[in-house]
Amino acid sequence: MQMECYALTGRPPEIVPGRPQRPWMDKFVERHPYRCLPLSMANTTGWEILCPMSFTAEWNGGKLIEDIRLTPDRPHPDFHEFAKSHFTEGVLTFHTGYLFRTSQGWDMQCGGAPNHVKDGIQPLVGVVETDWLPFPFTMNWIFTRPGRVRFEKGEPFCFISLVPHRALEHVQPVRRSLASDSELRDQYEAWMRERNTFNAKLGRRDPEAMREAWQRYYFKGEAPENAPPSAPVDHINKRRLKTPKLGR
Repeated sequence: MQMECYALTGRPPEIVPGRPQRPWMDKFVERHPYRCLPLSMANTTGWEILCPMSFTAEWNGGKLIEDIRLTPDRPHPDFHEFAKSHFTEGVLTFHTGYLFRTSQGWDMQCGGAPNHVKDGIQPLVGVVETDWLPFPFTMNWIFTRPGRVRFEKGEPFCFISLVPHRALEHVQPVRRSLASDSELRDQYEAWMRERNTFNAKLGRRDPEAMREAWQRYYFKGEAPENAPPSAPVDHINKRRLKTPKLGR
């Protein structure tokens, strides 16, 4: 299976596998957020498209195209074709520089990089039928209030991932009582006992719990020792996506 990225300019933005690091996660004591495997997995389940230059975008709150002002840090020949005010109402538009094609039955979801927080502006998310589309799409952000925001060179302005075109339509959500599945109920109750005990030990600053710092059941793909057996079929704790290569 391939994701084909057809460059539309001589200097298209760089595409890289999603990176796990986030500045706000780095600021926590001992970088605690990185212990949350779902965060790191979300950060790396797709590819980042990176800003080729640093610039400032400022919105005065108006409804017109000219109410957004875009200023690169230094002159760049591609800037005014890369970032634009196009849709009015405080929407900032980026051109990815690519026409994407995916395998039959696979769509592309585009949005902001997961858990990449920017104050004053919000990425909009789209799902595109890239298995047939013969033209590119744009990446759009909307200001949440008048003000100024920065995009740095090398910062992701778009994050792309693939989703099956029809599979979700065949999923039937079903609500059940946990008591209806005795094995799952027992696994859950064992986990709750272990978690409550561990948190109580942390609260007492128990030396062993302090050394362990956090429970690693999910990270390792394991259930508590006294729970009924439950082994994941294909547990992943690190995503390894491929870097785009040059095709013919």
